Amino acid sequence: MPVKLHVNRSLSNPRGAAHARLTSALAALTNEAPKLTRMTVTELCRRAGVSRNSLYRYHAPILAALRQNQRRPGHERAKALRPAEQHRRDNIDLHRRLAKLAGLVDHYFTAYRETAALLERRERELGELRAKLASRPTVVPLPASVRNPP
Repeated sequence: MPVKLHVNRSLSNPRGAAHARLTSALAALTNEAPKLTRMTVTELCRRAGVSRNSLYRYHAPILAALRQNQRRPGHERAKALRPAEQHRRDNIDLHRRLAKLAGLVDHYFTAYRETAALLERRERELGELRAKLASRPTVVPLPASVRNPP
């Protein structure tokens, strides 16, 4: 009687085996989360026997699930992440404001240059008009009634 060997295809594929180990390690960490003080990537990789690089590169959904579990209310990491997320949002807002300010600075600098050029042109035109008129102060004679009061 021939013997059939049952081959687990997920274990023949290194990524499949790592995925299975990571999944079970994540489930164990999630079940222990209230008792466990730290649910970290390091702990997950240690329990699954997988390198951090492998987790980050090939198992992004498991990493996302771990991050989601870390954000659960009451989790120690969730408390630590809230200020970081707020800082991240503030940083994004500041980048937007900085872009607007840079646009305003550019606008006002261009307006300044145009105004300075206009002022220079008007000064030159006034100088040319004065030269054409050869304007010198002229003496205006006072009327006799002003010179000899009654």
